[in-house]
Amino acid sequence: MAQIDPGGHKPNRLIHEMSPYLIQHAHNPVDWYPWGPEALEKARAEDKPILLSIGYAACHWCHVMERESFEDETVAAYMNEHFVCIKVDREERPDLDSIYMDAVQAMTGQGGWPMTMFLTPDTVPFHGGTYFPPTDRAGMPGFLRVLQGVAGIWEDRREEVRVQSAAVLERLQAFANVASPSDDPLDAGLIDHAVTQLGRTFDRVHGGFGASPKFPQPPVLELLIYDQVGGGFHRYATDRAWLVPHFEKMLYDNAQLARLYTHAYQAWNLPLYRRVAIETLEYLLRDMRDRSGGFHSSEDADSEGQEGKFYVWDHAEFTAVAPDAAGWFGVSEQGNWEGTNILIAASDDPPAEARARLLEARSKRVRPGLDNKVLTSWNGLAIAALAEAGAAFARPDLIDAARAAAGFVLDTMRDGNGRLLHAYREGRASVQGMLEDFAYLADGLFALWEATFEPRWIEAAQELAGQMVDLFWDEEGGGFFSTGIDHEALLVRQKELVESVTPGPNGVAALLLQKMAIITGDETQADRARQVLRLARTLMDRAPQAAPSFLAALDFHLGRPKEVVIVSPGDADGDEAEALVRTVWDRFLPNRVLAGAPPGIPSPLLEGKLPKGGVATAFVCEGYACRAPTTDPGELGRLLDA
Repeated sequence: MAQIDPGGHKPNRLIHEMSPYLIQHAHNPVDWYPWGPEALEKARAEDKPILLSIGYAACHWCHVMERESFEDETVAAYMNEHFVCIKVDREERPDLDSIYMDAVQAMTGQGGWPMTMFLTPDTVPFHGGTYFPPTDRAGMPGFLRVLQGVAGIWEDRREEVRVQSAAVLERLQAFANVASPSDDPLDAGLIDHAVTQLGRTFDRVHGGFGASPKFPQPPVLELLIYDQVGGGFHRYATDRAWLVPHFEKMLYDNAQLARLYTHAYQAWNLPLYRRVAIETLEYLLRDMRDRSGGFHSSEDADSEGQEGKFYVWDHAEFTAVAPDAAGWFGVSEQGNWEGTNILIAASDDPPAEARARLLEARSKRVRPGLDNKVLTSWNGLAIAALAEAGAAFARPDLIDAARAAAGFVLDTMRDGNGRLLHAYREGRASVQGMLEDFAYLADGLFALWEATFEPRWIEAAQELAGQMVDLFWDEEGGGFFSTGIDHEALLVRQKELVESVTPGPNGVAALLLQKMAIITGDETQADRARQVLRLARTLMDRAPQAAPSFLAALDFHLGRPKEVVIVSPGDADGDEAEALVRTVWDRFLPNRVLAGAPPGIPSPLLEGKLPKGGVATAFVCEGYACRAPTTDPGELGRLLDA
């Protein structure tokens, strides 16, 4: 199969796009279009089916399919003649990815990336799959044979296409409207049942859930595949024992896991958890941070055309750098993966000097590809992780990084009307913000306010919460749609409830609205949160592993959250106020709200709460009753632990 030098082709339309994933395909011989009016109008005008290919920059098999098929002259010529070919970055357009992933799963029973879909000119799917090899292999049809089959069906059996596409559209519409509010009680039995169900799938030998592949599932772990040298988590493990990672690193995984390890340290005070949380965030600051202050999306699994090459070591190379640490990392001459060594920690106390030497040596290698777009939603996750870790570990540099990211998103990633946008790269922000952007960012800003008491962040969080209701709330059925009322019209308007590797935006919104209700006294926010929980009640009961964020919001709803207010005289917090704040952050208190003056917004939570005797004072309220105020950190700790 002829492999084409990318420099030998005039770039296609993707060269003008913002997404690094799309730009990677700009020199393919395929006449790729981005999703938009030009491509859709061409398909209708020429009565051609659409070949929709969806992937992302860090996807190993996306790169493989590009090399095997999209760079092949014969395959590309056939695609160009018989189809209108559209490329989509799933991270840039999660709305499209979600719809067509539902479709491919309905048609084939499985999903993943690269996703390969065939649509009518009206964008209704009628055939699809994921990765296709260049020729028939292991029971999979070759891609060119698939293309020829689909083109033949389109030309000669159009009625079959019409029937199939109508059936798929009906399924998609049913998926979009599957949930309805439940009248059954929202009680602690749901949480107990969820813990029991999750316990049945827990791997008591190797940890995690299920067999393989194993994903960290941070939303579930909130109710492992670590880079031992540079910090940060790879996306998932291909084996049960967490030995062999799929080497790509995603911002959303690392942000969530850093936050999780911060909470684990607060709960159990184990130094390992603190180290992992801090190292993970330091990895983000070192390798994933944009000069703007925001954070990039992902690092690829591949470098120099090989999966994992940046991360693995042969025995001679390792011992030349850190011979004293070979035993600690399990390095041997035969290796533990394809003749090389994936470094595995032998204990919780790593040799710091050896790790530093290894990191320095590894930094001279060719790095994996970086997807340097900044996504609002994933940056919201990072802001929350940085803010909470900064407060919990007394690391002002982490809080400063959270401030910088939050300021960048708020200042840059909005349109002229102040509406949030989804993606940014090299001076350009685009794509209307979706529910995940509003929910994750508002949650991150709320966490940053709790860590700093700076009014800007709570004001912005409240503004986003209001816009979220205006743009996404379903007045008839309750809950939030994934796209706004002003969004491009797609096949269906989804209301996603099922969670996977990122927290469900509806669940995040339900928890956020409850916290905002406590701060503002606006009970309509708490009522909307209850409506979301009723909408997700059946899911929480039947598939708790797919509803962890809802269960966290339910636990907050049932748990008599503690309302902690710390006020101090004057503008300066002083040592007394800092000691009280540290007492709060030293504890894992998922069901609490922490407020300080000045609040930034009108807040009944702070009414009448003044420092005692001119000294910083803490107030703890719970269940519509307040304890006596205290200036003593020890007494505050007893109140929080009660």
